[in-house]
Amino acid sequence: MNMKIDAHQHFWIYNETDYSWIDESMKKIRQDFLPEDLHKELKKLQFDGSVVVQARQSLEESRWLLSLSNQYNFIKAVVGWIDLQSEKIEEQLIEFTGERKFAGVRHAIQDETDIDFMLRKEFVRGLTYLQDYGLTYDLLIHPEHLKAAGKLVKKFPELKFVIDHLAKPEIKDRIIEPWATDLKELAKLENVYCKISGMVTEADWKQWSTKDFRPYLDIVFASFGLDRIMIGSDWPVCLLAGTYNSVMNPILDYIQQFTEEDQGKILGDNCNHFYALNL
Repeated sequence: MNMKIDAHQHFWIYNETDYSWIDESMKKIRQDFLPEDLHKELKKLQFDGSVVVQARQSLEESRWLLSLSNQYNFIKAVVGWIDLQSEKIEEQLIEFTGERKFAGVRHAIQDETDIDFMLRKEFVRGLTYLQDYGLTYDLLIHPEHLKAAGKLVKKFPELKFVIDHLAKPEIKDRIIEPWATDLKELAKLENVYCKISGMVTEADWKQWSTKDFRPYLDIVFASFGLDRIMIGSDWPVCLLAGTYNSVMNPILDYIQQFTEEDQGKILGDNCNHFYALNL
């Protein structure tokens, strides 16, 4: 088996202004979370590295994450933020693609009030540049965005997309549809991958159990197969509902049904391929 990679985690130095999305219900994570903290958790589960994903929508966030990635070898890639709607997008891309660990871009589409935000011509134009620069795009969306995501992806057959957190199905309320149908439809597009991450924070934070996730994992694996799925912790957000080990273990247990080779795909190989980590 090749390297094990946590495909989705964050760092921050907490302040109320930059992280206003961390509301009162999340006060447990109103503190700093930095590479040394994560490295301890990775070692416990014998993971070799991680992909750090933006948590602030600023160019400074991308610069900061890249500086951390240059200090810590276990950070294998950065999914940063750039202003995809900016007239100066190419200047931003030239700056960041000069860094070898800059692998992709994310925008918090889930927080936009316009359900079709990602189909705006300025946003679509920005994604054209990502494709030209060989970058990837992380889709941070809710189930109601899946149809629009399908329309978007069809415009970019050469651009690799990954759905973060299974598109956040309503696990707490055990709602499957229309999430499942729309996800299956999106998965038909072969340039779309899926991160099995963030499940615990869509469940009941205090009373979830492993069996809560099985129906959702069954659908994801039936839809995407074994070559387009990657494991992620969503640390430190996941700490709202458990420890690093306790939120990763349901996924690790689920994939025991597969061969060692196929487990290796989910644990790192697919992430390596998607983000072109060259590990």
